[in-house]
Amino acid sequence: MSNINPMLLIDFYKAVHAEMLPQNITKSVSYFTPRMSRVKRWDKVVMFGLQGFIKKYLIDYFNNEFFNRNFDEAISEYRRIMDAALGAKAYKIDKIEKLHKLGYLPIEIISLPEGTLVPMHVPMFGITNTHPDFAWLPQSLESLISAESWHPMLAATVGYTYRQIVNKYYSLTCDDNADRARALGAFDFRGEECTDSAIKAGAGWCLSFVNTATVPTIPYLEKYYCCDCTKEPVAFGSPSTEHSVMCSNYAVDGDEITLLRRLLTEIYPETSFSAVLDSYDYWNIIENALPKLKKEILAHNGCMLMRGDSGDCVEVVTKTVFKLWEEFGGTVNSKGYKVLNPHVKAIYGDSITVQRCEEIYKILSDNGFACSNAALGVGSFSMQCIEEDGILKPFTRDTFSSCIKATYCEIDGKPYPIFKNPKDGGFKKSQKGCCIVEKNSEDEYTFTDGHTWQEARQCAENQLVTVFKDGEMIKEQTLQEIRNSLHKGSF
Repeated sequence: MSNINPMLLIDFYKAVHAEMLPQNITKSVSYFTPRMSRVKRWDKVVMFGLQGFIKKYLIDYFNNEFFNRNFDEAISEYRRIMDAALGAKAYKIDKIEKLHKLGYLPIEIISLPEGTLVPMHVPMFGITNTHPDFAWLPQSLESLISAESWHPMLAATVGYTYRQIVNKYYSLTCDDNADRARALGAFDFRGEECTDSAIKAGAGWCLSFVNTATVPTIPYLEKYYCCDCTKEPVAFGSPSTEHSVMCSNYAVDGDEITLLRRLLTEIYPETSFSAVLDSYDYWNIIENALPKLKKEILAHNGCMLMRGDSGDCVEVVTKTVFKLWEEFGGTVNSKGYKVLNPHVKAIYGDSITVQRCEEIYKILSDNGFACSNAALGVGSFSMQCIEEDGILKPFTRDTFSSCIKATYCEIDGKPYPIFKNPKDGGFKKSQKGCCIVEKNSEDEYTFTDGHTWQEARQCAENQLVTVFKDGEMIKEQTLQEIRNSLHKGSF
């Protein structure tokens, strides 16, 4: 998508709405709102990704690909596309010319803090113009904002869901100092729609966990969320084999024990690693090969994680923990649950849905084992789909019916609340006028509408605060702040 004029990042019909709006309109206000949930277990969505979007697109991209480009070049590029695809008489170019000459985006964005759980129907952020000539601009940005916003919020909500499962079972079975943020890892990169999607999904995941295989998540979070992986736990990866490694060595050695011994004694004598063991016969490795490597495993200055990658993942993970206890033993923690010898552990690298995660933890706890004996991985399926009542529900913008709707305008200095309320639309009813979002006595977000822009902005209790205005970031949050907000200081 690089080098595309950002004024072209629209649906075609957005190019003509400026001429359709009421004459003498000087202000418009729109809100981004999750209108309903199609997933039973979710009645709130994690607010996340707006800051990254603002910095990447509304600041860097608009400056580099529009405002800082030669006027004739930027305008002619827009004109060429629109003339060919929409028709020269269908739109007017003067609004684009005026915007380029202005030299910045005359936009203000007000938002709830990132890392907060937002109930359905409550507006998460709002957008308005700051210059009277550009009331058409907020809704012109709708498609771009929407396309970039819903997925990181969903990924953050997915991560938070898994974290709540971890919190429940770790509180029951693990010592209080067990690292919950490393209980699960994301392995979804190769299955996401594209690289950008994988990066943003990884960032959302990292609000609740620090393990991810998606390396570019780290520079994304560092650039847009004020963190430094050399000074704080942004995200971590881990050494691991894959089938190409196991199979190529098997072709040379005629077995898998030779490579495993080399990993333990030569390649990673001081480092924990995981080894995929199902290239041929997983249980043969667990039951017959590991006992032959017991001396090396116990002498290894790290943990060897036994990874299955096929079969019933619930059975593979739990049975592996049981087998490792039989062979290597361990200790009993302060809560009375068995903890494997620190040199061994079970891991399953993906396929762990929320249901399977809960099932694995329940089986382990029912059999007297701490849930920290297993490291679990979440793949692209769980980042893009959830199963409920035997039905697969893919994630889309409509999972939370997330939308940006105009609710207020000013014409000739007079305020006009606007709204949509389809007779048969149900959840599609919008707010009317400007909104005030407050916290009630239970620390839950609620909102009222029907206000003017001035009334809403002057309300001290309004949680929607300015984060971006006239091309500049006004209020930033760090990754640590967002994590602390989401997990109430217990990340």
